[in-house]
Amino acid sequence: MTKEEILELIEEEGVEFIRLQFTDIFGILKNFAVTTGQLEAVFKNKCSFEGSAIFGERFELDDKLFVRPVLDSFTILPWRPQQAKVAKMVCDVCTEDGTPYCCSSRFILKKMLKKAAEQDCSFLVDPENEFFLFHMDENGLPTTNSHEKAGYLDVGPMDFGENARREIVLLLEEMGFEVESSHHESAPAQHEIDFREADALSTADAIQNFRFAVRSIAKRFGLYATFMPKPKTTEPGSGMHLNITMMKDGRNIFFNNSRKEVSQEAYWFMGGILHHGKALSAIANPTVNSYKRLLAGYQAPDRLVWSSKGERAFVKLKKYPDDAKVELRFPDGSANPYLVLAACLAAGMDGIEKQMDPGEDASLNKTLFQTGEPVADNLREALQELQKDEVLNSALGKEFVDIFCDIKNREWREYMYNVSEWEVEKYLIKI
Repeated sequence: MTKEEILELIEEEGVEFIRLQFTDIFGILKNFAVTTGQLEAVFKNKCSFEGSAIFGERFELDDKLFVRPVLDSFTILPWRPQQAKVAKMVCDVCTEDGTPYCCSSRFILKKMLKKAAEQDCSFLVDPENEFFLFHMDENGLPTTNSHEKAGYLDVGPMDFGENARREIVLLLEEMGFEVESSHHESAPAQHEIDFREADALSTADAIQNFRFAVRSIAKRFGLYATFMPKPKTTEPGSGMHLNITMMKDGRNIFFNNSRKEVSQEAYWFMGGILHHGKALSAIANPTVNSYKRLLAGYQAPDRLVWSSKGERAFVKLKKYPDDAKVELRFPDGSANPYLVLAACLAAGMDGIEKQMDPGEDASLNKTLFQTGEPVADNLREALQELQKDEVLNSALGKEFVDIFCDIKNREWREYMYNVSEWEVEKYLIKI
């Protein structure tokens, strides 16, 4: 889409506001709105913002950062009023002269994909997004309450969120999404929506747009949508499973067509993911809460193993008659999708380059689910592993890793300083 086509569409549709959206390092969507009269300034790279919007108080640059809209991302938001319509554009973050900002998460993924392209490689990704729809209180604030008791694949009237989920799917399709399936997940009030595979950058953009749309549409039903990994102790958590296909010269190199079997590259790719697994968790599971999902069971992966069957593995190999994919089951919805893909693709390519053996299939040797190397116990351990991992430091950038780990280590210390309800209930009477 060209600038002229955007301006023409704006006039035809009566668009009055455009949201310029970008993502901070933690995967939180940020935006500011401009009127249509300001678009020429936007196109000329004149719209700026404070760097703290990406890094918080850790941002140390004196200069402001700027947004450069991705023209093809122009989309009218279908849930907004039809009078004075609102549209949005995904933006890259750059400096005043238009140079991409090195610590922008979208730029980090683009850099990783450019490196892969130099080897004639590209990636297709289809995500499986899980989330909860909870009630809000009388003040409009989110709770973890739901009256429903529905479980996996249940339907209405047990599934109280069926109407909201249907509306989400319909409006996503209006925005250009090709939704493959949607259903109720295992826990009460938990849902999953999957959309069609696309190239890695488009998928990361889509995940961000998806989260934004789900939250906005849920609110219309008086519900709060959360992608928090583990909102309730006694229920399964929510993951963001990523199914990856690695392409080279137009073919899937995870599958040997002549032999109709999984290729060696697929096993090496999994070997790289498992080898870097604990460090990857700092990016794919970047909150204190993430590890309560991983370590609590409910089919969440707690060992660095792969399998061809079952749901408990860190990595799952999916084989079809004429295809194969590698599914990453450890990422969760608190993660920045740009960073997760950049880091995981770097780890997988390192595995192929160094021909890393992923070990036995845990579905054939089920003792590995008890004896295999455990995942990181907590955020602090994962951050320590990330800081030591040369491959991921190279892929993400040493400056970025230092800033990310500094902020996340502060988060860990804040968590450790706070007294939880569990501690009071456990120790107050006894001690």
